[in-house]
Amino acid sequence: MDRAPALPRRTRLWAATATAALALTLGTTGPASAADINNVKNAGYESGLSSWTCSAGSGATVSSPVHGGSAALKATPAGQDNAKCTQTVAVKPNSTYTLSAWVQGGYAYLGATGTGTTDVSTWTPDSASWKQLTTTFTTGSATTSVTVYTHGWYGQAPYYADDVSVYGPDGGGGGDPAPTVPSAPGGLAVSGTTSSSVSLAWNTVSGATGYNVYRSGTKVTAVTGTSATVTGLAAATSYSFQVTATNAAGESPKSATVTATTAPTGGGGGTVPKHAVTGYWQNFNNGAAVQKISAVPAQYDIIAVAFADATTTPGAVTFNLDSAGLGGYTVDQFKADIRAKQAAGKKVIVSVGGQNGTVSVSDPTSAANFANSVYSLMQTYGFDGVDIDLENGLNATYMSQALRSLSGKAGSSLVITMAPQTIDMQSTSNTYFQTALNIKDILTVVNMQYYNSGSMLGCDGKVYSQGSVDFLTALACIQLEGGLSPSQVGLGLPASTSGAGSGYVSPTVVNNALDCLAKGTGCGSFKPSRTYPDLRGAMTWSTNWDASAGNAWSNAVGPHVHALP
Repeated sequence: MDRAPALPRRTRLWAATATAALALTLGTTGPASAADINNVKNAGYESGLSSWTCSAGSGATVSSPVHGGSAALKATPAGQDNAKCTQTVAVKPNSTYTLSAWVQGGYAYLGATGTGTTDVSTWTPDSASWKQLTTTFTTGSATTSVTVYTHGWYGQAPYYADDVSVYGPDGGGGGDPAPTVPSAPGGLAVSGTTSSSVSLAWNTVSGATGYNVYRSGTKVTAVTGTSATVTGLAAATSYSFQVTATNAAGESPKSATVTATTAPTGGGGGTVPKHAVTGYWQNFNNGAAVQKISAVPAQYDIIAVAFADATTTPGAVTFNLDSAGLGGYTVDQFKADIRAKQAAGKKVIVSVGGQNGTVSVSDPTSAANFANSVYSLMQTYGFDGVDIDLENGLNATYMSQALRSLSGKAGSSLVITMAPQTIDMQSTSNTYFQTALNIKDILTVVNMQYYNSGSMLGCDGKVYSQGSVDFLTALACIQLEGGLSPSQVGLGLPASTSGAGSGYVSPTVVNNALDCLAKGTGCGSFKPSRTYPDLRGAMTWSTNWDASAGNAWSNAVGPHVHALP
């Protein structure tokens, strides 16, 4: 799948020249005085691309994601075009103006030329959520107009922009009027609870560009959409919540109060069933059936959204829904589908890594960045936890530190799963195995990938080849006898022959291996010395490949897992 590449050479050169401008983005600068106005026309793209010109037809307006109102700009770089969108804005000579815009998606740049003094620009790397870019400029003695622009970068993902403003003295061009303080949000309601979180939703407020969420009178988070999940709460505890709407003019009065009581604690992993089926959901189209989260069959208890993406910040991850590749699946639909699955008792987590995903957590700073960024994704999308699927290695010390930090933020209902390769779990001295043991008290399940593997040693010291009951049971035995609880061990298999390069076995073989480990029946030549009736269950890559095969895997393995003793 596509991932954000390292900055190309010309990007690094641009980044060097933009360093000074980047410093200007710190903080949020409002209008200079009460008489100042926003001189940009169609600042929120509510009238399409009226007053804007985008290079090579690169720009279009979209209804999601938006920062405020009902529209935003989506601009797509292609070839030698960087998707530059411009507007000529009327200004007054010898005047100071504040230029700002909200951006999301790929690399995004904001700037002004023709100022008559020093032209300015600022930028940000890819971002999964709305981020404000802000800078200031002063016009020359003869300057009556400037050109304001946004653009992306060559070969990078599309960027989104919204609520562009040039605040300062009225240039006489008839820009958008200054905003007024929005009204209080209505319709605040509780949309879901876990033992450590409460999900809220409310109605859109006209003119709002963001919302603040208050718990018992104290602000706990700020979001740009009309939903939020407040995490880190105590189990079986009542909380009160209010919401306000915000924009450049200020903050609204607080909404009416709603109360919610968190669920009783279920230990590590919250209310994950004793025997559970995990399925990876593909946030990309690779030929498997394209699915929405709502279409994932009910046999799946844990849905791992694949994948989060690395960022330019060491250890930090982000998430970008592949709306185009998924047939127009919007972020709002995605979030609503997650809430619906959770209301049905399912867990939805974000997976970090995959075959092409490289995230390095190798020191205290990157560990903190990892924990903070995953927690931010949990708040933004409502994820119940994280899956560690780093197939390029990990540092046991600092990944353990990162996951403990995340647990401290998210609380006892946090779901942590891992999907190591077979080689990673051959010995407790391997870093993946060390990590699992280091976080055993907060770990939900390890679903080792029993596929795309060479021959491996079983716990009896014999060599086993993939594709048999013995391969599954003899390798699982290493984990079961190496320190993990049976409830923390699952069997990971492809859903069809298309789901992996090798290692597919029929659901019957999966079920026999489960029975062998949990009940001592259905074994091959390897028979474990004891049974493990608390074995967690099974995992598959992926729900999409399962759907392509008529859900044959989940229809056969799901009921069998749920019927284990």
